[in-house]
Amino acid sequence: MDRLTNTIRPYAWGSTTLIPTLLKVEPTGEPQAEMWMGAHPGAPSRLDRGRGETTLSAVIAADPEGELGTAAVAKFGPRLPFLLKLLAAGAPLSLQVHPDLAQAKAGFEDEERRGVPIDAGHRNYKDANHKPELICALTPFDGLCGFRPPLEAAALLEGLGVDTLKPYADLLRAHPVEAALREVLTAVLTADRAEMARTVTEAAEAAERLGGPYAPYAGLVHDYPGDPGVIAAMLLNHVRLQPGEAMFLGAGIPHAYLDGLGVELMANSDNVLRCGLTPKHVDVPELLKVVLFRPTAPGVLRPESDVEEVYETPTDEFRLSRFLLAPGGAPHTLPDTTPQILLCTAGAPKAGELTLAPGESVFVPAGEKVELSGNGTVFRATIRV
Repeated sequence: MDRLTNTIRPYAWGSTTLIPTLLKVEPTGEPQAEMWMGAHPGAPSRLDRGRGETTLSAVIAADPEGELGTAAVAKFGPRLPFLLKLLAAGAPLSLQVHPDLAQAKAGFEDEERRGVPIDAGHRNYKDANHKPELICALTPFDGLCGFRPPLEAAALLEGLGVDTLKPYADLLRAHPVEAALREVLTAVLTADRAEMARTVTEAAEAAERLGGPYAPYAGLVHDYPGDPGVIAAMLLNHVRLQPGEAMFLGAGIPHAYLDGLGVELMANSDNVLRCGLTPKHVDVPELLKVVLFRPTAPGVLRPESDVEEVYETPTDEFRLSRFLLAPGGAPHTLPDTTPQILLCTAGAPKAGELTLAPGESVFVPAGEKVELSGNGTVFRATIRV
């Protein structure tokens, strides 16, 4: 078992206080958006087994079966198939969607064949993997997830009283569900930018004045003035997670995180197609190939009540569970058949002989038994084989 040193990513949307508060350190004043735990090449965790610091990715590459187990390597290859994060949103993240596995492979191969540099700003597919993800709230956590039913979206747009939104509401009412959502999202993202900027400003002013169901959308224009993603966001469901609640996001589901601190677990991929709320590249034709144009109610996951509270999802690349450890409680021995990362978010629990503070994490190779004890909250990230 290895105590991990992890990188904090300073993305502009990150909160300046949420991660420092968890870690019990003074804020620097700079955004601290994500702390990465895993073997992703962009920011692999670091560890020291007595021969100097190295990366978790290097350790796994040197002995995949020893670190991950034979079954994991046979199923996912010689790499850790998940990435665990602390995510702290102080401003909205980009409105985005992720491809499924077949789309990711085809898109990656196409861009490789065309010679698009892997670090190019207009590159869509950084790898050939899909990116299902799970977010579990540590504080109240606001997000957008999945399309509203078209008639509900039409009523929301009409309620703003903005004349230039009426054609979109009419489209939503006039066509079958899939066609209506596709036509309106396409029209919003391809509209004249100057005209759309005026519409966005008027819509945001109305949302701020009306409040209620419009409140989650009112502040978007302050971070992204004139961005058509502000209107696209109104096509989506707003969801507020309470601490301990989670939300799973599969391929093709448009979503955005707005505010709050959470534990995020995902397949080890960087593939993101953006719809808006971003200064980055938006490839509308490619986006439209990936989005699932159907209403999707955001399903809130609550862990099954047990010693190990599991957040069930349909993906095999990751599995998230939570332990709420109480003083004097019986120790809990973890299964040793898969690799795992343990993250403390409260208290001072023990993993084996190591005492963990909030924000500290450890990597446990397959085959190593670990006993959890003490007092606090521990999240366990592993895989299903």
